[in-house]
Amino acid sequence: MARISPPTLEELDAISTMDPLEYKIKQKKLVRRIDMRLMPCLILMIVMNYLDRNALANARIQGLDVDLGLKGNQFNTAISVLFAGYIALQIPSNAFITRTRPSVYLPTCMIIWGIVSTCTAAVQNFTGLVLVRFFLGFVEAPYFPGALFLLSSWYTREELALRTSILYAGSLLAGGFGGLIGAGVESGLDGNLGLESWRWLFIIEGSITIFIAICAIFVIPDFPHTTAWLSPEERAMATKRLQDTSGSHDTERGSIFSGVKMAVLDYKVWLLALIIITKTSAGAVTSFIPTLVKTFGYSKVQTLLLVAPPYVFATLVALSVSYSSDKRGERAFHIMVPMFFGMVGFVIAAATQVLAARYLAIFLMLAGVYGSYNVALAWISSTLPRPVEKRAAAIALVNTIGNFAQIYSPYMYPKSDGPRYLVAMICNAIFCTLCILTTLTLRHLLKHENTKLDVLEAQQNAEMGEMGKSKPSVEEIVDVARGGGVVVLSGGFRYRL
Repeated sequence: MARISPPTLEELDAISTMDPLEYKIKQKKLVRRIDMRLMPCLILMIVMNYLDRNALANARIQGLDVDLGLKGNQFNTAISVLFAGYIALQIPSNAFITRTRPSVYLPTCMIIWGIVSTCTAAVQNFTGLVLVRFFLGFVEAPYFPGALFLLSSWYTREELALRTSILYAGSLLAGGFGGLIGAGVESGLDGNLGLESWRWLFIIEGSITIFIAICAIFVIPDFPHTTAWLSPEERAMATKRLQDTSGSHDTERGSIFSGVKMAVLDYKVWLLALIIITKTSAGAVTSFIPTLVKTFGYSKVQTLLLVAPPYVFATLVALSVSYSSDKRGERAFHIMVPMFFGMVGFVIAAATQVLAARYLAIFLMLAGVYGSYNVALAWISSTLPRPVEKRAAAIALVNTIGNFAQIYSPYMYPKSDGPRYLVAMICNAIFCTLCILTTLTLRHLLKHENTKLDVLEAQQNAEMGEMGKSKPSVEEIVDVARGGGVVVLSGGFRYRL
């Protein structure tokens, strides 16, 4: 493939001097074109990512733990070990993706994880299950932080939360689809060709994953300044609009190590990581939703069917919350309010064994924790816009820290604690509270940072005015970051609260 050159200064200047009405029309057409190519593909990929990852929860209902002779906490270990591999690769993968073609890299990883997931159908004991799960986590790791980074490379801050929500809605729908697919496989394929239904589940879902990945190679774009199917004007516009609205210059390339260092030294990254890890700690309940529903006493097929509605409800809440967040340009309260309702759900689950109340609690848990998860993810990219290496490292670092929760949280659900799982529900309510308090803290600190930016921009405008500019207006704000790095942001940039 011929190398695509980034937009020239002349092409970027031509975008700057374009008639505002013409620019608005062309930008709308460009965004629609990006949406049609990027979003459907990423949604299908994340659906399969979560279907393959969470198939074990549905397979348990179909008898996997009995067929493999799992004892004690061995099922919990099989859930946990996936994230040991998952965590190991995220940061190096997102550092690498800035130097490669996402259109090839992400689908290739997907093909490999589809093959590994299909291999789960062949395991015969606990050891085989643990090995497959570890390697599945290892090869699934590049996708989600890579997809978030790719979205932040194409969409402005005003567009990002809704797109992130639509993407993450795919993971929530995967929970619902997983139950429906499991019910269909259980009722139609159990014992076919001598294979248990749970083995068919992994064969079918893994095969679909591989097919979608092959198609994705020909659909996913790379970066705005290197995508061949955009015209030179569209590449210039896609690049320029991010520079103007997000303070992001993704055509610039610096040291990968310096990007990781800047991310590690930025306190905002660690507060965002704390928000995410408290969410994922509480959200680990998703690996046990089928187990919780099983305590209602219904048949295997009925249990798997009852898993779907809470996920559909959580998807609708997530889309509504993110739309509101983008519309109002606000992040913090769109995280805190849903988390409060999630906390209420965990309290209800801990306090009662009434079936209707416990099923309602599952709706509140999922909608509360995951209804605002995508807003938190969008907050990462909009809070850490540049340089590109720092943004990529920060996304991976936050996601990596967040997924540490998936290593320890499965052990909060031992079989002996059923059906109430009291310790897990109390801990999850505490995690929700911590998330709310951390979000409030970050909002306060970002408000202080915006005050600093107001002063810096005013000072730089005054200096430019003294130099004889008739209309002082800085194009960039230069600040010194913690750790000694220099932060350069577009004029007018302010952190989203």
